[in-house]
Amino acid sequence: MNRSTFLTSVTGLVAGLVFSSLSFAAVTTKTIEYSDNGKTFEGLLVTPQKTTRNLPVILMVHNWMGVTDETKKQASRYAELGYAVFAADIYGKGIRPQNTTGANTQATLYKSDRALFREHLNLALATALAQPQANKNKVAVLGYCFGGTGAIELARSGADLKAIISFHGGLDSLTPADGKNIKGKLLALHGADDPFVSATDIAAFEEEMTSNKVNYQLIKYPGAVHSFTDVGAGNDNSKGAAYNESADLKSFAEAKKLLAATLK
Repeated sequence: MNRSTFLTSVTGLVAGLVFSSLSFAAVTTKTIEYSDNGKTFEGLLVTPQKTTRNLPVILMVHNWMGVTDETKKQASRYAELGYAVFAADIYGKGIRPQNTTGANTQATLYKSDRALFREHLNLALATALAQPQANKNKVAVLGYCFGGTGAIELARSGADLKAIISFHGGLDSLTPADGKNIKGKLLALHGADDPFVSATDIAAFEEEMTSNKVNYQLIKYPGAVHSFTDVGAGNDNSKGAAYNESADLKSFAEAKKLLAATLK
């Protein structure tokens, strides 16, 4: 189905959302079950404890391990700032990789089928916008690693976004001409020593952004590799993925700045 038909069909589907509550510091976390074409997904809605209506919305896309405690942690950072954060479930309910082999299988499925990836991203976006707290006119997307790729793919699909933020995400595109569909400001936060994103991919990304006149910024953090926001990645750069406190704090500050400028 085309994108407009797809988004229209979603409206009726979100009526059956199922909620279960969890507590999380200064925020409230609810599990949301949503479905389309016979497939069920399980995302998270994270909001300030004193929830009000008309909150700016952030769609968050998980890393290659799916929706995990790391997803909840990152979502809470933004909900504490006053945003309604919906953590998308790209893989589907119950599909939670237990190791890197399983994660690679799932991530590869979507990175090699960008149409399917975009379909699941747009379903999650429609679900986020159906929440009673959501201000449908103030929407951003951000993601980590696999989710960083997803954030940019959602923008390439033509979604109406004020800001697009990728943390150590893949920057490649199978259809670079789709850069013309990107709305809003795009921020790519990248580890300068990330071995999983080639110089060729970076150059192609910048060419895509420039040729399509996208309002974008690419920030590279010296000494940082992949997964620099994830404490669980350890601190051994030689593995190609490691936490970097400086890059984490600086990239979070850049994200906050862009979100404040575009959503508040």
